[in-house]
Amino acid sequence: MKTAHGYSRLVGFSDGVVAIAITLLILPLVDAASDYDGDTGKFVTEHLGKLLVFLLSFAVIGNFWLVHHRTFERITSYNSGLLWANLLWLLSIVFLPFPTALLASSPSGDRATYVLYVGTMVVTTAAEVLMQAIIVRHPDLQAEEARGTLRIRPYLTPLVIMLVALLIAALFPAIGLWGLALFALSGPIEGAIARRKKATS
Repeated sequence: MKTAHGYSRLVGFSDGVVAIAITLLILPLVDAASDYDGDTGKFVTEHLGKLLVFLLSFAVIGNFWLVHHRTFERITSYNSGLLWANLLWLLSIVFLPFPTALLASSPSGDRATYVLYVGTMVVTTAAEVLMQAIIVRHPDLQAEEARGTLRIRPYLTPLVIMLVALLIAALFPAIGLWGLALFALSGPIEGAIARRKKATS
């Protein structure tokens, strides 16, 4: 039986898990602070890699949460498929601090670490696509004002870009995580697709 209380628990649980995961990202820097000798400038310089990795992963999880928030703002109910897809999404979010810690331990990184890091993000993005597909397929889950307006395509573009970033990380480890910069193209690409579709309709 689906209830409004059950939906609130689903959203609340998801937000709580994300909050814990995003907090765990700071732990490598907290551990490093045990060696602090009073020279803040020196400490920041020595641990700049850890700080940059923390900021990157914080931005990544923050962006994923924003997408998740927008998705669940457009629905008012759930089904078992959405529950399982959401759990897959949460699994990838909870896992991300692990490859983040690996990167923080070795800022230069290696192929396996880069692939694990970006691969985790691929799973998160794929879970977002799966959730959206379930929502589009089941209009009864959608908020009344959102029905007929939801599409899967806007969620596919980030997935394709993330897969390209994963391929770059696997084939060209010297580039490191710079392939993730392609994610900035997601908005312009979606805008171009929308304009082309509008022009041909």
